[in-house]
Amino acid sequence: MTYYAPYVSGLTNFARDVAEGLAARGQRVRVVTTRHDPALPAEEVVNGVRVSRAPVLAKLGKGTISPEFTRMVVAASKTAHVLNVHLPMLEAGLVAKGARCPVVLTYHCDVSLPPGLVNSVQGKVIDASSKLAMKHARTVAVTSEDYARHSRLWPSIAPTMAAIPPPCRPVPAGKPSFRDGDGLHVGFLGRIVEEKGVEFLVDGFRALDDPDARLLIGGEFGNVAGGSVIDRVRGHVDGDPRIKLLGFVPDDRLGDFYASMDVFALPSVNAFEAFGIVQVVGMLAGVPALASDLPGVRIPVQETGFGALVRPGVAADITDRLRELRDSPPDKESGVAAAAERYSVPAVLDAYEELFAKARL
Repeated sequence: MTYYAPYVSGLTNFARDVAEGLAARGQRVRVVTTRHDPALPAEEVVNGVRVSRAPVLAKLGKGTISPEFTRMVVAASKTAHVLNVHLPMLEAGLVAKGARCPVVLTYHCDVSLPPGLVNSVQGKVIDASSKLAMKHARTVAVTSEDYARHSRLWPSIAPTMAAIPPPCRPVPAGKPSFRDGDGLHVGFLGRIVEEKGVEFLVDGFRALDDPDARLLIGGEFGNVAGGSVIDRVRGHVDGDPRIKLLGFVPDDRLGDFYASMDVFALPSVNAFEAFGIVQVVGMLAGVPALASDLPGVRIPVQETGFGALVRPGVAADITDRLRELRDSPPDKESGVAAAAERYSVPAVLDAYEELFAKARL
Protein backbone atom coordinates (compact mmCIF):
# COMPACT_ATOMS: atom_id res chain seq x y z
CA MET A 1 0.00 0.00 0.00
CA THR A 2 1.26 3.50 -0.78
CA TYR A 3 0.21 5.11 2.53
CA TYR A 4 0.68 3.49 5.93
CA ALA A 5 0.80 4.57 9.57
CA PRO A 6 1.56 7.09 10.94
CA TYR A 7 -0.59 8.54 8.12
CA VAL A 8 -4.16 8.44 9.44
CA SER A 9 -7.12 7.30 7.35
CA GLY A 10 -9.66 4.50 7.49
CA LEU A 11 -7.59 2.54 4.97
CA THR A 12 -4.29 2.91 6.84
CA ASN A 13 -5.93 2.07 10.18
CA PHE A 14 -7.47 -1.03 8.59
CA ALA A 15 -4.11 -2.21 7.26
CA ARG A 16 -2.28 -1.41 10.49
CA ASP A 17 -4.74 -3.33 12.66
CA VAL A 18 -4.60 -6.42 10.43
CA ALA A 19 -0.79 -6.29 10.14
CA GLU A 20 -0.17 -5.77 13.85
CA GLY A 21 -2.89 -8.23 14.83
CA LEU A 22 -1.38 -11.00 12.71
CA ALA A 23 2.12 -10.18 13.98
CA ALA A 24 0.84 -10.52 17.55
CA ARG A 25 -0.47 -13.98 16.60
CA GLY A 26 3.01 -15.06 15.55
CA GLN A 27 2.87 -14.35 11.82
CA ARG A 28 5.81 -12.65 10.12
CA VAL A 29 4.42 -9.49 8.56
CA ARG A 30 6.18 -6.98 6.33
CA VAL A 31 4.54 -3.81 5.03
CA VAL A 32 5.97 -2.27 1.88
CA THR A 33 4.83 1.32 1.42
CA THR A 34 6.12 4.70 0.28
CA ARG A 35 8.05 7.26 2.25
CA HIS A 36 5.27 9.83 1.81
CA ASP A 37 6.82 11.90 4.60
CA PRO A 38 10.61 12.33 4.16
CA ALA A 39 11.01 12.47 7.94
CA LEU A 40 9.99 8.81 8.24
CA PRO A 41 12.75 6.15 8.30
CA ALA A 42 13.24 3.94 5.27
CA GLU A 43 13.12 0.83 7.50
CA GLU A 44 11.74 0.24 10.98
CA VAL A 45 9.87 -2.32 13.07
CA VAL A 46 6.59 -1.07 14.53
CA ASN A 47 4.68 -3.30 16.97
CA GLY A 48 6.19 -6.43 15.48
CA VAL A 49 5.65 -5.38 11.85
CA ARG A 50 8.61 -4.69 9.56
CA VAL A 51 7.86 -1.49 7.61
CA SER A 52 9.84 -0.77 4.42
CA ARG A 53 9.34 2.60 2.72
CA ALA A 54 10.23 3.37 -0.89
CA PRO A 55 11.45 6.86 -1.85
CA VAL A 56 8.88 9.18 -3.46
CA LEU A 57 9.80 11.20 -6.55
CA ALA A 58 6.60 13.27 -6.62
CA LYS A 59 2.96 13.36 -5.59
CA LEU A 60 0.03 13.47 -7.99
CA GLY A 61 -3.23 14.33 -6.24
CA LYS A 62 -3.76 11.59 -3.64
CA GLY A 63 -1.18 9.32 -5.25
CA THR A 64 2.58 9.03 -4.98
CA ILE A 65 5.05 8.46 -7.80
CA SER A 66 7.65 5.94 -6.69
CA PRO A 67 9.22 3.58 -9.29
CA GLU A 68 11.16 1.91 -6.48
CA PHE A 69 7.92 0.94 -4.72
CA THR A 70 6.90 -1.66 -7.34
CA ARG A 71 10.39 -3.17 -7.39
CA MET A 72 10.43 -3.47 -3.60
CA VAL A 73 7.01 -5.16 -3.48
CA VAL A 74 7.92 -7.71 -6.16
CA ALA A 75 11.23 -8.42 -4.42
CA ALA A 76 9.46 -8.91 -1.08
CA SER A 77 6.98 -11.32 -2.68
CA LYS A 78 9.81 -13.73 -3.51
CA THR A 79 10.15 -14.68 0.16
CA ALA A 80 6.48 -14.28 1.17
CA HIS A 81 3.76 -16.91 1.37
CA VAL A 82 1.03 -14.41 0.48
CA LEU A 83 1.02 -10.85 -0.82
CA ASN A 84 -1.89 -8.69 0.40
CA VAL A 85 -2.31 -5.64 -1.85
CA HIS A 86 -4.55 -2.76 -0.75
CA LEU A 87 -6.52 -1.06 -3.52
CA PRO A 88 -7.16 1.42 -5.10
CA MET A 89 -3.52 1.92 -6.01
CA LEU A 90 -1.89 3.07 -9.22
CA GLU A 91 0.72 0.30 -9.16
CA ALA A 92 -1.67 -2.54 -8.27
CA GLY A 93 -1.74 -4.20 -11.68
CA LEU A 94 2.03 -4.29 -12.08
CA VAL A 95 2.51 -5.48 -8.50
CA ALA A 96 -0.03 -8.31 -8.75
CA LYS A 97 1.17 -9.44 -12.17
CA GLY A 98 4.80 -9.44 -11.07
CA ALA A 99 4.25 -11.09 -7.69
CA ARG A 100 6.13 -14.32 -6.99
CA CYS A 101 3.57 -15.65 -4.50
CA PRO A 102 -0.25 -15.88 -4.30
CA VAL A 103 -2.00 -12.49 -4.22
CA VAL A 104 -4.97 -11.51 -2.05
CA LEU A 105 -6.42 -8.08 -2.76
CA THR A 106 -8.23 -5.90 -0.26
CA TYR A 107 -10.41 -3.56 -2.32
CA HIS A 108 -11.44 -0.67 -0.12
CA CYS A 109 -13.40 1.52 -2.54
CA ASP A 110 -13.61 2.98 -6.02
CA VAL A 111 -11.25 5.89 -6.56
CA SER A 112 -12.99 9.27 -6.48
CA LEU A 113 -11.18 12.43 -7.57
CA PRO A 114 -12.26 16.04 -8.12
CA PRO A 115 -13.33 16.98 -11.68
CA GLY A 116 -10.61 17.77 -14.20
CA LEU A 117 -8.78 16.24 -17.15
CA VAL A 118 -5.75 15.05 -15.19
CA ASN A 119 -7.87 13.51 -12.44
CA SER A 120 -10.17 11.87 -14.99
CA VAL A 121 -7.22 10.20 -16.70
CA GLN A 122 -5.70 9.21 -13.36
CA GLY A 123 -8.98 7.62 -12.25
CA LYS A 124 -9.30 5.57 -15.44
CA VAL A 125 -5.70 4.39 -15.16
CA ILE A 126 -6.20 3.33 -11.54
CA ASP A 127 -9.39 1.43 -12.44
CA ALA A 128 -7.56 -0.36 -15.26
CA SER A 129 -4.74 -1.22 -12.87
CA SER A 130 -7.23 -2.59 -10.33
CA LYS A 131 -8.90 -4.77 -12.98
CA LEU A 132 -5.52 -6.17 -14.01
CA ALA A 133 -4.68 -6.92 -10.39
CA MET A 134 -8.00 -8.73 -9.92
CA LYS A 135 -7.20 -10.99 -12.88
CA HIS A 136 -4.03 -12.13 -11.12
CA ALA A 137 -5.44 -12.44 -7.59
CA ARG A 138 -6.67 -15.54 -5.77
CA THR A 139 -9.26 -13.52 -3.85
CA VAL A 140 -10.66 -9.99 -3.77
CA ALA A 141 -11.67 -9.10 -0.21
CA VAL A 142 -14.25 -6.33 0.17
CA THR A 143 -15.69 -4.69 3.27
CA SER A 144 -19.24 -5.60 2.28
CA GLU A 145 -21.07 -7.23 -0.61
CA ASP A 146 -23.40 -4.23 -0.57
CA TYR A 147 -20.56 -1.90 -1.52
CA ALA A 148 -19.00 -4.33 -3.98
CA ARG A 149 -22.22 -4.73 -5.96
CA HIS A 150 -22.37 -0.97 -6.47
CA SER A 151 -18.71 -0.65 -7.42
CA ARG A 152 -17.66 0.27 -10.96
CA LEU A 153 -15.47 -2.84 -10.83
CA TRP A 154 -18.15 -5.32 -9.72
CA PRO A 155 -17.72 -7.59 -12.80
CA SER A 156 -14.03 -8.00 -11.92
CA ILE A 157 -14.68 -8.39 -8.17
CA ALA A 158 -17.52 -10.90 -8.34
CA PRO A 159 -15.68 -14.09 -9.43
CA THR A 160 -13.40 -14.27 -6.37
CA MET A 161 -15.11 -11.98 -3.85
CA ALA A 162 -14.88 -12.50 -0.08
CA ALA A 163 -16.71 -10.06 2.21
CA ILE A 164 -14.83 -9.25 5.42
CA PRO A 165 -15.59 -6.08 7.42
CA PRO A 166 -12.77 -3.87 8.62
CA PRO A 167 -11.33 -4.51 12.09
CA CYS A 168 -12.88 -2.02 14.51
CA ARG A 169 -10.88 -1.40 17.67
CA PRO A 170 -12.78 -0.04 20.66
CA VAL A 171 -11.28 3.00 22.32
CA PRO A 172 -10.55 2.96 26.06
CA ALA A 173 -13.33 4.31 28.23
CA GLY A 174 -12.93 8.04 28.71
CA LYS A 175 -14.35 11.02 30.51
CA PRO A 176 -16.76 13.46 28.80
CA SER A 177 -14.18 16.24 28.87
CA PHE A 178 -15.24 17.62 25.47
CA ARG A 179 -18.79 18.30 26.65
CA ASP A 180 -20.05 21.82 27.09
CA GLY A 181 -23.38 21.64 28.90
CA ASP A 182 -26.26 19.16 28.85
CA GLY A 183 -27.50 19.73 25.30
CA LEU A 184 -27.26 17.27 22.41
CA HIS A 185 -23.60 16.72 21.48
CA VAL A 186 -22.90 15.61 17.91
CA GLY A 187 -19.42 14.54 16.86
CA PHE A 188 -17.54 14.02 13.63
CA LEU A 189 -14.07 12.51 13.40
CA GLY A 190 -12.14 12.12 10.16
CA ARG A 191 -10.17 13.92 7.50
CA ILE A 192 -11.79 17.22 6.50
CA VAL A 193 -12.02 16.36 2.81
CA GLU A 194 -14.55 16.60 -0.02
CA GLU A 195 -16.04 13.13 0.27
CA LYS A 196 -16.86 13.42 3.99
CA GLY A 197 -19.64 15.98 3.41
CA VAL A 198 -18.84 17.90 6.60
CA GLU A 199 -20.43 21.12 5.33
CA PHE A 200 -23.81 19.32 5.03
CA LEU A 201 -23.47 18.17 8.63
CA VAL A 202 -22.79 21.78 9.65
CA ASP A 203 -25.85 23.01 7.75
CA GLY A 204 -28.07 20.28 9.18
CA PHE A 205 -26.86 20.94 12.71
CA ARG A 206 -27.27 24.71 12.43
CA ALA A 207 -30.94 24.20 11.53
CA LEU A 208 -31.51 22.71 15.01
CA ASP A 209 -33.30 25.31 17.09
CA ASP A 210 -31.40 24.36 20.22
CA PRO A 211 -28.95 26.83 21.81
CA ASP A 212 -27.57 24.10 24.08
CA ALA A 213 -26.66 21.69 21.25
CA ARG A 214 -23.01 21.33 20.26
CA LEU A 215 -21.20 20.04 17.15
CA LEU A 216 -17.59 18.96 17.66
CA ILE A 217 -15.61 18.40 14.47
CA GLY A 218 -12.36 16.53 14.96
CA GLY A 219 -9.95 15.67 12.18
CA GLU A 220 -6.78 16.42 10.27
CA PHE A 221 -6.83 19.24 7.75
CA GLY A 222 -3.22 20.39 7.61
CA ASN A 223 -1.54 17.47 5.83
CA VAL A 224 -4.17 15.56 3.86
CA ALA A 225 -3.67 13.63 0.61
CA GLY A 226 -5.74 15.30 -2.11
CA GLY A 227 -6.25 18.52 -0.12
CA SER A 228 -8.59 19.65 2.65
CA VAL A 229 -11.87 21.61 2.39
CA ILE A 230 -11.51 23.25 5.79
CA ASP A 231 -12.06 26.76 4.40
CA ARG A 232 -15.38 25.66 2.90
CA VAL A 233 -16.42 24.14 6.23
CA ARG A 234 -15.47 27.34 8.08
CA GLY A 235 -17.64 29.28 5.66
CA HIS A 236 -20.64 27.11 6.50
CA VAL A 237 -19.95 27.40 10.25
CA ASP A 238 -20.11 31.18 9.80
CA GLY A 239 -19.20 31.92 13.38
CA ASP A 240 -21.86 29.71 15.02
CA PRO A 241 -20.56 29.48 18.62
CA ARG A 242 -22.12 26.04 19.09
CA ILE A 243 -19.67 24.50 16.59
CA LYS A 244 -16.02 23.79 17.39
CA LEU A 245 -13.26 22.73 14.98
CA LEU A 246 -10.96 20.64 17.13
CA GLY A 247 -8.29 19.69 14.60
CA PHE A 248 -6.54 16.35 14.98
CA VAL A 249 -7.69 14.39 18.03
CA PRO A 250 -4.80 12.25 19.36
CA ASP A 251 -5.31 8.60 20.19
CA ASP A 252 -5.02 9.18 23.92
CA ARG A 253 -8.05 11.49 23.81
CA LEU A 254 -10.34 9.40 21.62
CA GLY A 255 -11.98 7.78 24.62
CA ASP A 256 -12.83 11.22 25.98
CA PHE A 257 -14.12 12.34 22.58
CA TYR A 258 -16.57 9.46 22.18
CA ALA A 259 -17.59 9.66 25.84
CA SER A 260 -18.66 13.25 25.18
CA MET A 261 -20.96 12.39 22.26
CA ASP A 262 -24.67 11.65 22.07
CA VAL A 263 -24.55 11.02 18.29
CA PHE A 264 -21.65 10.28 15.97
CA ALA A 265 -22.14 11.62 12.43
CA LEU A 266 -20.70 10.21 9.19
CA PRO A 267 -22.26 12.42 6.48
CA SER A 268 -20.30 11.03 3.50
CA VAL A 269 -21.43 12.20 0.08
CA ASN A 270 -19.86 9.79 -2.40
CA ALA A 271 -18.72 6.22 -2.86
CA PHE A 272 -15.13 6.90 -1.80
CA GLU A 273 -16.36 6.05 1.69
CA ALA A 274 -17.11 2.33 1.63
CA PHE A 275 -17.72 1.49 5.29
CA GLY A 276 -16.75 4.08 7.89
CA ILE A 277 -14.81 2.41 10.70
CA VAL A 278 -15.20 5.48 12.92
CA GLN A 279 -18.97 5.01 13.15
CA VAL A 280 -18.49 1.47 14.50
CA VAL A 281 -15.86 2.69 16.98
CA GLY A 282 -18.53 5.10 18.18
CA MET A 283 -21.08 2.28 18.44
CA LEU A 284 -18.64 0.22 20.51
CA ALA A 285 -18.36 3.23 22.84
CA GLY A 286 -22.14 3.38 23.17
CA VAL A 287 -22.76 6.19 20.67
CA PRO A 288 -25.39 5.70 17.93
CA ALA A 289 -24.42 6.65 14.39
CA LEU A 290 -26.02 9.02 11.93
CA ALA A 291 -24.69 7.80 8.58
CA SER A 292 -25.32 8.43 4.91
CA ASP A 293 -27.47 5.92 3.04
CA LEU A 294 -24.61 4.89 0.77
CA PRO A 295 -23.52 1.38 -0.26
CA GLY A 296 -21.33 -0.05 2.48
CA VAL A 297 -21.60 3.01 4.74
CA ARG A 298 -25.19 2.06 5.67
CA ILE A 299 -24.31 -1.52 6.62
CA PRO A 300 -23.37 -0.95 10.32
CA VAL A 301 -26.61 0.93 11.04
CA GLN A 302 -28.68 -1.58 9.07
CA GLU A 303 -27.09 -4.60 10.77
CA THR A 304 -27.13 -3.23 14.32
CA GLY A 305 -30.11 -0.86 14.31
CA PHE A 306 -27.96 1.47 16.37
CA GLY A 307 -28.48 4.79 14.62
CA ALA A 308 -30.19 6.38 11.64
CA LEU A 309 -29.58 6.89 7.92
CA VAL A 310 -29.80 10.08 5.86
CA ARG A 311 -29.73 10.84 2.14
CA PRO A 312 -26.21 11.94 1.13
CA GLY A 313 -25.82 15.69 0.95
CA VAL A 314 -29.32 16.48 2.27
CA ALA A 315 -28.94 18.77 5.27
CA ALA A 316 -32.66 18.66 6.09
CA ASP A 317 -32.43 14.89 6.60
CA ILE A 318 -29.57 15.41 9.02
CA THR A 319 -31.63 17.90 11.01
CA ASP A 320 -34.62 15.54 11.19
CA ARG A 321 -32.61 12.48 12.20
CA LEU A 322 -30.67 14.42 14.85
CA ARG A 323 -33.97 15.44 16.40
CA GLU A 324 -35.16 11.82 16.37
CA LEU A 325 -31.94 10.49 17.92
CA ARG A 326 -32.11 13.23 20.56
CA ASP A 327 -35.74 12.65 21.47
CA SER A 328 -35.87 8.83 21.07
CA PRO A 329 -32.33 7.42 21.38
CA PRO A 330 -31.87 3.73 20.49
CA ASP A 331 -31.03 1.19 23.18
CA LYS A 332 -27.34 1.47 24.02
CA GLU A 333 -26.76 -2.02 25.45
CA SER A 334 -28.14 -3.93 22.48
CA GLY A 335 -26.43 -1.57 20.03
CA VAL A 336 -23.01 -2.10 21.58
CA ALA A 337 -23.50 -5.87 21.68
CA ALA A 338 -24.56 -6.06 18.02
CA ALA A 339 -21.56 -4.00 16.87
CA ALA A 340 -19.10 -6.05 18.94
CA GLU A 341 -20.44 -9.34 17.59
CA ARG A 342 -20.00 -8.33 13.95
CA TYR A 343 -16.94 -6.09 13.79
CA SER A 344 -14.47 -7.10 16.51
CA VAL A 345 -10.77 -7.22 15.65
CA PRO A 346 -10.38 -10.92 16.57
CA ALA A 347 -13.23 -11.93 14.25
CA VAL A 348 -11.70 -10.01 11.34
CA LEU A 349 -8.22 -11.44 12.02
CA ASP A 350 -9.69 -14.96 12.02
CA ALA A 351 -11.25 -14.29 8.61
CA TYR A 352 -8.01 -12.92 7.12
CA GLU A 353 -5.94 -15.79 8.49
CA GLU A 354 -8.34 -18.24 6.87
CA LEU A 355 -8.25 -16.28 3.60
CA PHE A 356 -4.44 -16.25 3.51
CA ALA A 357 -4.26 -19.96 4.37
CA LYS A 358 -6.57 -20.81 1.46
CA ALA A 359 -4.52 -18.66 -0.90
CA ARG A 360 -1.43 -20.75 -0.14
CA LEU A 361 -3.10 -24.04 -1.12
